[in-house]
Amino acid sequence: MVLSKTASKSDDSIHSTFASRYVRNSISRFEIPKNSIPKEAAYQIINDELKFDGNPRLNLASFVTTWMEPECDKLMMESINKNNVEMDQYPVTTDLQNRCVNMIARLFNAPLGDGEAAIGVGTVGSSEAVMLAGLAFKRQWQNKRKALGLPYDRPNIVTGANIQVCLEKFARYFEVELKEVKLREGYYVMDPDKAVEMVDENTICVVAILGSTLTGEFEDVKLLNDLLVEKNKKTGWDTPIHVDAASGGFIAPFLYPDLEWDFRLPLVKSINVSGHKYGLVYAGIGWVVWRTKTDLPDELIFHINYLGADQPTFTLNFSKGSSQVIAQYYQLIRLGFEGYRNVMDNCRENMMVLRQGLEKTGRFNIVSKENGVPLVAFSLKDSSRHNEFEVAEMLRRFGWIVPAYTMPADAQHVTVLRVVIREDFSRTLAERLVADFEKVLHELDTLPARVHAKMASGKVNGVKKTPEETQREVTAYWKKFVDTKTDKNGVPLVASITNQ
Repeated sequence: MVLSKTASKSDDSIHSTFASRYVRNSISRFEIPKNSIPKEAAYQIINDELKFDGNPRLNLASFVTTWMEPECDKLMMESINKNNVEMDQYPVTTDLQNRCVNMIARLFNAPLGDGEAAIGVGTVGSSEAVMLAGLAFKRQWQNKRKALGLPYDRPNIVTGANIQVCLEKFARYFEVELKEVKLREGYYVMDPDKAVEMVDENTICVVAILGSTLTGEFEDVKLLNDLLVEKNKKTGWDTPIHVDAASGGFIAPFLYPDLEWDFRLPLVKSINVSGHKYGLVYAGIGWVVWRTKTDLPDELIFHINYLGADQPTFTLNFSKGSSQVIAQYYQLIRLGFEGYRNVMDNCRENMMVLRQGLEKTGRFNIVSKENGVPLVAFSLKDSSRHNEFEVAEMLRRFGWIVPAYTMPADAQHVTVLRVVIREDFSRTLAERLVADFEKVLHELDTLPARVHAKMASGKVNGVKKTPEETQREVTAYWKKFVDTKTDKNGVPLVASITNQ
């Protein structure tokens, strides 16, 4: 859902020069027109406005897939009118979803016997997947507490401050306390030791992130599991782990097969992954799989029969399109293990090209690691005159959409730029981006400081500000400036962080 706002203060109607061949009257922006218009006019009016959107291929803020093969595009269009929830009417589509669930569960080393079906479901992105997993943990915890005659009204979840907003939504929407391990400069993922210290008898699970949105880094799920095992032995609790593998779930099995983060670890009870990220499908598909059937409480599964047959369902929404599910199955059988590995290898190689190119400029500190999600997060070595938000703003002139953002608590004073490497980001584009960064930096060098110089000399209660206080003030100013600045069409000039 998008909270809408008017895009124009000067005119409540839409005009289209080309559409005037078919219709001469202006169309209201905010009211349904009284009369129909020709299909050609409707197409041209909308097409004209959409040209002011950013180019998805140059949107380096997003992890979401922006290119698929024409054959897969065709399959998606041919199935766009199928409602995925109508299992009895579209049994083949339902079977394809089940095949995807089983392939993904086995990719994550679920302990399944020969012929045993995996437990999981396709979702609308990882946001829904995370919430379904969270609900399962909450209900499991409540049932155990009730059976022991203990209070069950104060559940909490432990995770790092680097979480994606979907976990915050889960906590707020479903009344679960969110206990966050704060970050620190130079360490931008959850510290397993501190996380386990925060676990108490009301903790429904600890969430580890395989591929932080901020830096792409994989959290140490193996260490977290081992520490939790010891704590559970001492306390008698059985605190489990959920792995948010939205970004890294389709990377780690191919690039880092020996890394233990999945169902090989006994406390990992569920995993979510975004099919629309490195699963290589257009936006709108996520997956959540459980270790065993017992990890998903039966009372959360609904059974309906008004679509023609008894159908079990465990989703937050009901109706949704089948196209993304079919596209996911296409990618899994089209690419296979070898194909996914080749794509991920190529992404990593292009990431290294970009990383090395940025390092050679001598102007940036690289914040992200070489291992993890293929992205480069970096900050200016010298932000005394111009900062990362200005760089991001000026890059927009070349068509690039590169986000600038501040780190969460307790590293708010650190500002970074981030470039996500997707399948459609080539070595040529990486080299061109570095060249455009150099152009932007050269131009900024010739301009007077827009904000920083004025703030740097400021004082608080007669005491000169520290460099850190100055940086935080400048960062807050530019973040507010960039978040609110739009072009004449109401389109944001700089994209914010995107996710699931």
